[in-house]
Amino acid sequence: MEIQLTYRAAAEYDHLRMGSMTPAMAAEYLQDGKILLRSFQESLREQYPYPDLQLRLVNSFRAYEPDASPASVTKKIQNWLSGKNQPSSREDIFRIAFALDLTETQTNFLLGQCTDYGIHYRDGKDVIYTWFLRNDYGYEDARNFYESLPAVPYMMEFPQSVNTHITKHLQNDFYSVHSVEKLRRVYIKNLSNFGTLHVRAYQYFEKYLHQLIHPDTGWDSVSEEDYSLESVMEQYLSLQMPSRRNRTRYSVTQKLLKQNWPNATALKNIRAHRADVPRKLLLILYVVTENVVDDDYSELDEDYLSIQDRLNNHWWILNAILTDCGMPLLDPRNVTDWLVLYALTADEDESMSERMASVIDNLFQEEHE
Repeated sequence: MEIQLTYRAAAEYDHLRMGSMTPAMAAEYLQDGKILLRSFQESLREQYPYPDLQLRLVNSFRAYEPDASPASVTKKIQNWLSGKNQPSSREDIFRIAFALDLTETQTNFLLGQCTDYGIHYRDGKDVIYTWFLRNDYGYEDARNFYESLPAVPYMMEFPQSVNTHITKHLQNDFYSVHSVEKLRRVYIKNLSNFGTLHVRAYQYFEKYLHQLIHPDTGWDSVSEEDYSLESVMEQYLSLQMPSRRNRTRYSVTQKLLKQNWPNATALKNIRAHRADVPRKLLLILYVVTENVVDDDYSELDEDYLSIQDRLNNHWWILNAILTDCGMPLLDPRNVTDWLVLYALTADEDESMSERMASVIDNLFQEEHE
């Protein structure tokens, strides 16, 4: 797996590898805006570096949304390009991709940045839109074709034993399609394989959560009672993050960290297969469990490893997990990722979760007073 960082992202990673910041210094670094956060507008302009970006998006979206007010469409595009907000709808990301003739790789990147997941080849809409994009069709063609297809059967049970390689098989199946007629046949043939939830991410979630729900106090100790999801949330996953919902006084960094922070309700919805596993939750679970979910030997347990060695090893392991789940790789210019990477530099005298909680405690100090 080759990972290439931009100059600014590489500089942030090197800064973290030095291991010279205390939690208080790390909180100050984030709060003072010394980290140059990656924005959606920056990514979009990198994908389409031409002066007609706004005009092209406005004209395309007005055509896509003929019943919407032209002024509201224009304002939505302007907000994206000015950095006020970013699209949260996968439909809007695909509309942008069609409007700008983006590649599959570029679309995958934007989807990951805005919605946690890249193109999901087990999702019927994703796979159809991606095929039409890859073959130079328009958005309306893709939407109309998708709406003409039979509905995916509703699954009463989550596919616990699903082949973990099924996504790759589906991807290869649709890559071999070269006509709309065959596309319909292949889609219908695979109806039973489609699903909107990401099975691989759920498997990681269950593995980590099991470790927290069933605490192991050691071979010579009496086993503790299993934790409830509320207890897991309070004991392990809160990490000093304030629970109040009002974020009006928060800085940009505080808002980004607080946004979508897990709670017990979210854990219950995921376990009940009513919601996907958020990328932020998966990262937090990795930090809290330190990816120790079995008794296998790990070189990361050795004291002789330097901070740089430990961070590099975790960097590759965690990026492999994110890739396996269809999520974007770690980005040192993303505030949550930066905090996770900082936590991974913890030494033998401090756990990763303690290190992360210390930064959050310092960052939200006014909330805790």
